[in-house]
Amino acid sequence: MGKSGSIEQQSRHAAVGLTDEQAVEMYAMMQLARKFDERNLLLQRAGKINFHVSGVGQEVAQVAAAFALDRTVDYYLPYYRDYGFVLSVGMTVKELMLSVFAKAEDPNSGGRQMPGHFGSKRLRIVTGSSPVTTQVPHAVGIALAAKMKKQKLVSFVTFGEGSSNQGDFHEGCNFAGVHKLPVIFMCENNQYAISVPVHKQLAGRVADRALGYGFTGVQIDGNDALEVFRTVKEARERAIAGEGPTLIEAMVYRLSPHSTSDNDLAYRTKEEVDENRAKDGLPKYRQYLIECGLLTEEKDAELLAGIKKQIDEATEYGDKAAFPSPESVLAHVYAGDAGQGGDI
Repeated sequence: MGKSGSIEQQSRHAAVGLTDEQAVEMYAMMQLARKFDERNLLLQRAGKINFHVSGVGQEVAQVAAAFALDRTVDYYLPYYRDYGFVLSVGMTVKELMLSVFAKAEDPNSGGRQMPGHFGSKRLRIVTGSSPVTTQVPHAVGIALAAKMKKQKLVSFVTFGEGSSNQGDFHEGCNFAGVHKLPVIFMCENNQYAISVPVHKQLAGRVADRALGYGFTGVQIDGNDALEVFRTVKEARERAIAGEGPTLIEAMVYRLSPHSTSDNDLAYRTKEEVDENRAKDGLPKYRQYLIECGLLTEEKDAELLAGIKKQIDEATEYGDKAAFPSPESVLAHVYAGDAGQGGDI
């Protein structure tokens, strides 16, 4: 690469509105999410936790999107693989570990729901449901409330490409388009709806469906952190300006099995996974930061050591924390019963 090309490469993050510190912080969050995910896969195999749904391969898109939003006012409706997203908007590894260990202190559900069902009033993360895509009309409702109250915020909702075939998606998009609501729909197209490959799900692009509902749709490389950041940032600016929703289709690849209950090699080959692993956006973004002079091998090693310590401490805490008491199963069931749960 020539000198001018190098300068252009090194200014990409500045061109989209990221400071050097933010660019590095994004990388740290991506690594935190990846290492948290990998730790949970090991914990499940060791019999320490019951179940894990992985987001490995999708962290770049999740983190970049979170950084493009206003983390003081916007509302979030993430789907079950969005560890990178929820960490970036303020959830802690300790909180997530309490969830995977199903402990009473879990702020998401008090240990009563599967991992990946995020919820936090403090962070405006709206509790997710087990049926896929139910979060889409919820996000649209929040955007409608924001418009009615003349509040300058957006709701941001994520889902997989399989979810884009559900009625909830289409009803949500239609209503949002008609009323020009400040909502951003982001499909994390990871190529598989459990075991069903994308060519058996879709005859076209998810992003093109926005045309039928009268708003902007765009397909982007979800492994390109700065492209995701720019796209989500611009979508938010349009929404705040009253120009309505945006549908973003971030093309990624699910590198891990669907869940710890899944044998992914029953429906895809190791060669396919390895081919897509080579496109992983995390090492690419790491290399970008090195070329910019924002990261060195030594700084990276120090960063990863700090992340390991953080995850180790959270794992130990989650493992030793108390389970919910049997009587707490009745909490939040009857009207007037405050029950337990704090931030639930």
